[in-house]
Amino acid sequence: MLIGIGQIDIAWEDPPGNRETAERLSNRAAEKSCDLLVLPELFTSGFSMTTEKFAEAPDGPTPALLSSLAQRSNLAILAGLAIRDRDQKAVTNSAVLFDRDGKSSARFNKLHPFSPSGEDVHYKKGDAPVTFEICGTRASAVICYDLRFPEAFRTVASKFSIFFVLSNWPSARAAHWEALLKARAIENQAFVVGVNRVGTAGNGVSYSGGSLAFNPWGDELARGGTTEELLLVDIDPAEVEATRRQYPFLRDSQP
Repeated sequence: MLIGIGQIDIAWEDPPGNRETAERLSNRAAEKSCDLLVLPELFTSGFSMTTEKFAEAPDGPTPALLSSLAQRSNLAILAGLAIRDRDQKAVTNSAVLFDRDGKSSARFNKLHPFSPSGEDVHYKKGDAPVTFEICGTRASAVICYDLRFPEAFRTVASKFSIFFVLSNWPSARAAHWEALLKARAIENQAFVVGVNRVGTAGNGVSYSGGSLAFNPWGDELARGGTTEELLLVDIDPAEVEATRRQYPFLRDSQP
């Protein structure tokens, strides 16, 4: 499975501009014959709390575009979006999957809003991990701060082969980003693919990219730099089964 990691410089609270970036990256991912394109957390806005400016309905302009791009480019797209529920009250920080046929087939809502930035006030938290299928392989996703909570991974570890982590992870804590991604791969014996943004947000927070992918043994497969790029990683899901069969750590962790 060839995955395109879309490490982008998110334009602050500018959905139209960021949609143009998504279209450009999807075209590049299609040229590379990717099976999946992954975009960062809240890719249409950056990590902003003024959700009234950019949160969208599940069938809003960004979901509509991503659906169209998935169909046109013949690849799945997993993207971070601010979704306003149909009652127009609650907003969730979500990861939404669009299949090759453009269907929105899965949605995960961030389990742990980042309270130091007031995210818990402006976004409704999710209530459970989500697993879904990409190219016949079971996968799951978490969003940024969820990475610090290993139970969010372990509760579904036996059901998936790949974990995607969509983030706006600041430069100031870049060492934690790398260490935690690698740890989650090792302890869950799964592929972990982390996509981060670059640039400086409108609130002054700096992001240094460093998107990463690790295999089930914790070996590094891909590493992004500090600028916008489409990072490619080719993974074989069968490696997960082989690793777990040889070293049954997950089975032995059961009481």
